[in-house]
Amino acid sequence: MTSCGGERSAWRENQRWCRAHFHRSHRRGASAATGVTLLELLIVLSIMAFVATIVLPMLGGGVSTSELKSAARELAAGLRYARGQAIVQRGDALLVLDVAARTFTLPPDARVHRLPEKLEVKLFTAQRDLVGENVGAIRFFPDGGSNGGRITLAAGERKYDVDVDWLTGRVTILE
Repeated sequence: MTSCGGERSAWRENQRWCRAHFHRSHRRGASAATGVTLLELLIVLSIMAFVATIVLPMLGGGVSTSELKSAARELAAGLRYARGQAIVQRGDALLVLDVAARTFTLPPDARVHRLPEKLEVKLFTAQRDLVGENVGAIRFFPDGGSNGGRITLAAGERKYDVDVDWLTGRVTILE
């Protein structure tokens, strides 16, 4: 019986040690537990969002929103210049747009203005001002009026329409 009692007492001793050890380690784990506060999580997420807004457009290889807007403004400036030339010179003035090459010129100036390569360009103008399959013009008259038209610049889902009013020749950029 002694041997049984000895085993029983050793078992109880072992059980006591396990309970004490479990409770000590459990308490230690609770007090030493490290967690992430909501504030820390929000700071990390905002940093990640900031980095993503800067890095992702660079990796995309497409046309950024600022490039798209800049191209629309450059085109609108060219149209306004052509209108001004028509009024000053008291004759017709053109902006000739090559949709395939993504370029435009303001005759008689031979300088070629280039739009971003990955930009989708569409031209809506009068039938008589279509020079070729991919080339057309928007014409301005001496009184400031125009044949009217629209040039659409698009990159994916984003697009800008550069409208020319046929009566007044007014040039506007629409998002």
